[in-house]
Amino acid sequence: MSLLLDENLSPRLVPRLLSLFPGLTHARDVGLKQASDEQIWRCAKENGYTVVTADADFVALSNRLG
Repeated sequence: MSLLLDENLSPRLVPRLLSLFPGLTHARDVGLKQASDEQIWRCAKENGYTVVTADADFVALSNRLG
């Protein structure tokens, strides 16, 4: 499983969690620094990522965009 950390989570989590989640990456690492939630959602969907976030807006986004 490939996980994509949203920008509201620290990029410093990646090296700490990489051994547990080998497909882990941060939004900044795929060119999404200061991207909107919708841009992050689209990137995740197009590239097979599961978004990891602390942002409640992603629930509404998921319901709206599937």
